[in-house]
Amino acid sequence: MNILAIESSCDETAAAVVSDGRIVRSSVVASQVEEHRLYGGVVPEIASRRHAEAITPVTRQALREADCSLSDIGAIAVTHAPGLIGALLVGVNFAKGLSLSTGIPLVPTHHLRSHIASNYISGQELKPPFLCLVVSGGHSHIVMVKDYTEMKIIGKTRDDAAGEAFDKAARAMGMPYPGGIELDKVAESGDPGAFKLPRPIVHDAPYDFSFSGLKTAVINLLHNSAQKGETLRKEDVCASYRYAVVDCLVTNFIKAADDLNVDRLVIAGGVSANSLLRKTLSDECRRRGWEFYMPDKKWCGDNAAMVGSQGYYEYLSGNTADTDLNAYATMSIE
Repeated sequence: MNILAIESSCDETAAAVVSDGRIVRSSVVASQVEEHRLYGGVVPEIASRRHAEAITPVTRQALREADCSLSDIGAIAVTHAPGLIGALLVGVNFAKGLSLSTGIPLVPTHHLRSHIASNYISGQELKPPFLCLVVSGGHSHIVMVKDYTEMKIIGKTRDDAAGEAFDKAARAMGMPYPGGIELDKVAESGDPGAFKLPRPIVHDAPYDFSFSGLKTAVINLLHNSAQKGETLRKEDVCASYRYAVVDCLVTNFIKAADDLNVDRLVIAGGVSANSLLRKTLSDECRRRGWEFYMPDKKWCGDNAAMVGSQGYYEYLSGNTADTDLNAYATMSIE
């Protein structure tokens, strides 16, 4: 079964054709990064306008590259939550119009569920149940994936998401947007033990995260050194900060797996491309004899192929929508 998938939750306009939830026949992404870099972050109004301009040509290109016509499509999957509301509405309304005009079933798809599904593309043999660490610019969750469409949140951030913490620290060091990617590169040549940074703990919820204090600590480190006229080695600051964030993520994730007696671990989301996170979890799971899955880096960021993968399983579970489908800025993965 071919799924035509639409993704427009933030600043990438994407369309893809995915067969049976696992085989990507085409994946097209129109990125707005260069334009938003001028402002140091995503400007929602600009993002919405660019989605409106790009969504038709991107969808046509996805169908063309998959050598498909709409008559070959069994369902249209679209990200309807969570994300920037204006951006989401562009994709949702486009998909609704396409569904109404063709009679093709419409499948509402959750953005974070789609990130998890990116692993079904990279790991063809992966099946639930498993424990997943979902880490992105706006979310940091530990999720028990009981089945393709049945999930339970085990832990989540109480304030900043890991990706947001990376981006804000990078911006404080003068790195261009999106800063988390640049910080990861610079950290490779630094000393992770050069600076001692805190590891925030949520005492009443051992699997929850808190990155606000850690982000503030590194910003204070930078400001205090500047006031004293000292020059810190950027590579060491990046390496120390990256190590601290990854340590928080891995510690809670491994603890949750131990406590829940789960031996199949998965990561997903934009921050799952972080090189230290990938290596640390891979090493930990290998040492413990656990299975470990991570998406290919090309599927870590926002794309429509992951929407097509999750949309396939949503369709099989009977999750379809009518033309009254709406977009939502927030929505639990459960």
